[in-house]
Amino acid sequence: MFLKLAMSKIVCRMVMQMLTRPVSLTGSVLGCRPVCSVRHSHWMTSVISLKSSVPLRAEPKKKKKVDPRRDLMVKERLKKKVKKLEKIPPELIPIEDFIPPAKCFDEIRVRSPPQLSFEESERRGLLLKVWSRYKNSQHQAEMAAIEEALKAQTEALKELQLESEELYKAALSPDSSLFPFQHHGPCYTPPIPNQEAPDGKYNNITRVYTQ
Repeated sequence: MFLKLAMSKIVCRMVMQMLTRPVSLTGSVLGCRPVCSVRHSHWMTSVISLKSSVPLRAEPKKKKKVDPRRDLMVKERLKKKVKKLEKIPPELIPIEDFIPPAKCFDEIRVRSPPQLSFEESERRGLLLKVWSRYKNSQHQAEMAAIEEALKAQTEALKELQLESEELYKAALSPDSSLFPFQHHGPCYTPPIPNQEAPDGKYNNITRVYTQ
């Protein structure tokens, strides 16, 4: 850049000298031809024009020379490490779900069943018998009510069939107003391809073991 700046200053001085001196019609050495040739040169740029540096092309990186003996030594070291690892038996990863905590093996922590007196045990036994009798009577009453309702329904349908066949068929048809349910769309929706269902938010406390 400094060389270009110096050259441009020299060219400017030459141009100023040529402009101040008289120019002959025949075109002598001091004519305007050298000026035009300097201005239109690819290597010499004027002060007013834009300047750009010479393009520099990067050189390819030199490949490092690899010593074959060094490669063999590295491979032998790796083989020795692999042999040492093969001699050591692999450590089993413990499954924490199958290992009960140590506090469960403590023999002191024994929960003894409550000791009931004879009167309390008899009272609980009598209460259990009374409760079973009550539930049995309740069940028998419900079954009897259902049987009576079914008998009355069958008799009413027989009488309705004798009166009108259309009303009998209408009575046997299902009533959709009993369960008001509306559903729009297909009954079966195909799965979305390549869909990963979200697991939700959770804290992963799984331990990672390295061998």
